[in-house]
Amino acid sequence: MEQKTVKENKMGNAPVGGLIFRLSVPLMISMLVQSLYNIVDGIFVSRISEDALTATSLAYPAQMLMLAVAVGTGVGVNSLLSRKLGQKNYEEVNQVATEGLMLAVLSSMVFIVLGAAASGTFIRAFTDDSVIADFGVRYLRICMLLCPGIFLATTGERLLQATGNTFLSMMAQIGGAVTNIILDPILIFGLFGLPRMGVPGAALATVIGQWVAAAASLGLNRRMNHEIHFKIKGYRPDGHLILGIYKVGIPSMLMQTMGSLMMVGMNAILTGFASAAVAAFGVYYKLWTFVYMPVSGLAQGLLPIIGYNYGAKNGERVRTAFRLTVTAAMCIMLAGAALFFLIPQRLLGLYAAGDELMAIGTPLIRIMSITFPVAAVSITIGFACSALGNGMVSMLSTCMRQLVLLVPMAGFIASRYGLNYAWYAAWISETVAVLFSIFCFHREYQKKIRPIL
Repeated sequence: MEQKTVKENKMGNAPVGGLIFRLSVPLMISMLVQSLYNIVDGIFVSRISEDALTATSLAYPAQMLMLAVAVGTGVGVNSLLSRKLGQKNYEEVNQVATEGLMLAVLSSMVFIVLGAAASGTFIRAFTDDSVIADFGVRYLRICMLLCPGIFLATTGERLLQATGNTFLSMMAQIGGAVTNIILDPILIFGLFGLPRMGVPGAALATVIGQWVAAAASLGLNRRMNHEIHFKIKGYRPDGHLILGIYKVGIPSMLMQTMGSLMMVGMNAILTGFASAAVAAFGVYYKLWTFVYMPVSGLAQGLLPIIGYNYGAKNGERVRTAFRLTVTAAMCIMLAGAALFFLIPQRLLGLYAAGDELMAIGTPLIRIMSITFPVAAVSITIGFACSALGNGMVSMLSTCMRQLVLLVPMAGFIASRYGLNYAWYAAWISETVAVLFSIFCFHREYQKKIRPIL
């Protein structure tokens, strides 16, 4: 009980700025490292051939879909668990943690079946090139058949984050990412006497890293996270708690899924121009995650602070935490925008870009970078609303940003004015999304925060 009291004092009484820093910085670092999964994979795969890079770009939406389900469930668990802690309902805290673990296992089983049955169909829907298709199918099948690692790792990390143990979550994520980075060149190129595996080696390095992160995060929860205790023995699903998890989790899941659907839609458009266009957009999106991940980590650090203090009816701390977080998020995105705008050729050079890939990718990166600071506001508002129990704002905003407006407009502009003008569609979609987010947050503020100030 003494440890729980310390936890309550930290979340409810510590200076907000310092609390955000302590909770968010480990998350930001760990998510930066996590973003290296696909960035480093892409860099090494590009040394095989541009066809191999294109193939992994085609497989990327399916990987994003798995991550969407894992993260969506984790966000739901995080939000509900932090609110139960704020309400001092420790019995349900343990039940929520157990439900999250079991939902992770069930979700991974679904994707194993999909991977075995539909990997080939998915990849071949976007290319007639037999070499690209072969690379893509082998890569994706490994990622999906061995996917339980990503679900268990994500759940374990979110449980640590929900109880304020973000440093431990960071260590688990770093362990998985470093494992992947080390294994990538070894398995792809056959170092130290191992066989040269090529593209399948990149997939195998990724899933081994995910399993290492899963083992680390679950082990740390069991040994060092004294706020929760799993109750596997005699487990029975609790429909009320599962509904509470997915009330926030499904909108967050759908929000994450938008990225996957956006990639599918953009790939369908870009294949009509050139395979290099698919590779260029895939490279951009992986590089963009390196800017997005710290902002996401910052906003995820905000989740338990808002959730706890909203549950404890401390509106002033909720308001202060949001203001500080959105300001920091915009600063990060401004720095990222400057980097992308000034040195796009050097960023593409990491992927051994040829002339065609460089010609397509340079204007793509520069035009898209202008939207980064606007996206920071939408992202932070989405997480803040999720912490207040409303995940719909984040879902709808992301839907506007990444799918409903972006893809149709990009297709229309590309068909009428050429590929290099298609990227301006992002300017319109991001502007509409941020205006919608601000309007929704104002309503949430008036309804939930102002009455408890």
